[in-house]
Amino acid sequence: MLAKPAKPQTIDEYLAPLSNEKRAALEKLRRAIKSAAPKAEECISYRLPGFRLGGKLLVSFGASANHCAFYPGAHAVQAHRDELKAYDTSKGTIRFQADSPLPATLVRKLVKTRIAQYAANDRLQRPELRAAAEPERWAVAFLERLAIVFRR
Repeated sequence: MLAKPAKPQTIDEYLAPLSNEKRAALEKLRRAIKSAAPKAEECISYRLPGFRLGGKLLVSFGASANHCAFYPGAHAVQAHRDELKAYDTSKGTIRFQADSPLPATLVRKLVKTRIAQYAANDRLQRPELRAAAEPERWAVAFLERLAIVFRR
């Protein structure tokens, strides 16, 4: 019986057994992600290398037998669909060949879109920030309360 390969604990361990071409493509992707999200921490999640920001998985990437992939999430892929026409995409996934990696500028845009999505979600989930995220609704509610007070 063959022993299962050890689960990688770091991105470097994940990249080590890959071909030189795939490793180079994923290292370029890794550098672009780091430059767009310098506060993000490297991690391994679901056996794939990724980056966490504020404890939440931001993006991940990986290699398979026939391609490399970047996983920035469905919102980022949809938001940049025109720039991704040259790539094989599906919900939240961008597949590319190791010999033609994703441009660093595109990766940075995708990562920044993901960060903005997280920030917007945080504003909507935290009551103290919700008003800032939705000023019109907050203002309407305030004016309605004010009108009730003056009617008395």
